[in-house]
Amino acid sequence: MATGKRLLASIHDVGPRFEREVEQLAALLTDLLGRPRFAMLVVPDHWGAAPLAQAPAFQRRLREWADAGVEMFVHGWFHQDRAEHTGLAGLKARHMTASEGEFLGLPRDIAAQRMVDGRALIEDIIGRPVAGFIAPAWLYGEGAREALAASGFALAEDHFRVWQPADGKVLARGPVVTWASRSRSRQLSSLGFAALARPGLRALPVARIAVHPGDTTVPALLHSIARTVTIFARGREVGRYADLLGRVGG
Repeated sequence: MATGKRLLASIHDVGPRFEREVEQLAALLTDLLGRPRFAMLVVPDHWGAAPLAQAPAFQRRLREWADAGVEMFVHGWFHQDRAEHTGLAGLKARHMTASEGEFLGLPRDIAAQRMVDGRALIEDIIGRPVAGFIAPAWLYGEGAREALAASGFALAEDHFRVWQPADGKVLARGPVVTWASRSRSRQLSSLGFAALARPGLRALPVARIAVHPGDTTVPALLHSIARTVTIFARGREVGRYADLLGRVGG
């Protein structure tokens, strides 16, 4: 693309618990983008109920996607937030996610160990390095940020930026466009934001779109996702997160 603009798309909460939904979203994005040029955020054991280590069929599927060019990120370990929070962290835990911000309240040593274990598991499955680490619900507490800086991951992401953990260098800025399915009010607000984002974020050098398994349960969300991906893909290169490592300040 002559514009130099990029579109990055991702599927969150990838694991055997949501096998059918992930297959549906992967097929949708592949169709919309023309090839499997997106990222998957892999959860090793979603809420302690779906261990990837014990799901050989899904492991094979992950390897197939990786072989086809899908980027793989470590996305926490349990995805479930089991910590007690106060102050600002408490507000984030209550209002930004439904007990999903696993790395919001973890001390550095536990956060670091889960990063190491998740990376080892996923890299062993896909047979190549992961692209980076993205915390569940995009929420990082102080311990998680400290662990991430020393982790050796090439990339990290939150709601408003993509950066290099080792030195904090920001590679892309701007809000990620995502959808929420767990209540009618959240569905409507995410539909409204996507509608505003399609023209409002057009000037961003790097546009980011993220989808979740729950999106497949709401036809209006799927319609909005398809429309948003199609519009953002016009005049943009459908890129990979790793492409950003050669570009700063997007």
